Amino acid sequence: MISRLLVFNSEILLISAGFDAHLSDPLADQKLSSADFTWLTEQLMSVAEICCNHRLVSTLEGGYNPEALARSGAAHVRSLMHH
Repeated sequence: MISRLLVFNSEILLISAGFDAHLSDPLADQKLSSADFTWLTEQLMSVAEICCNHRLVSTLEGGYNPEALARSGAAHVRSLMHH
């Protein structure tokens, strides 16, 4: 995944942080866990480090299961804070 994103050589990485792909979400059927969102966030932060001088913006888009949204959103923010 990282190598394909690096081809763009972006100046900034924008993340639309939607968590409707969570396994508990009633609308999507993608079955991701909160740990998967942590991994995705870390991967995107690595891309931002390599090609964007750490410039990254993340905006909350949503999710339709409040508990899954809270867990996944918290996992995402923790990853952003620890990198």
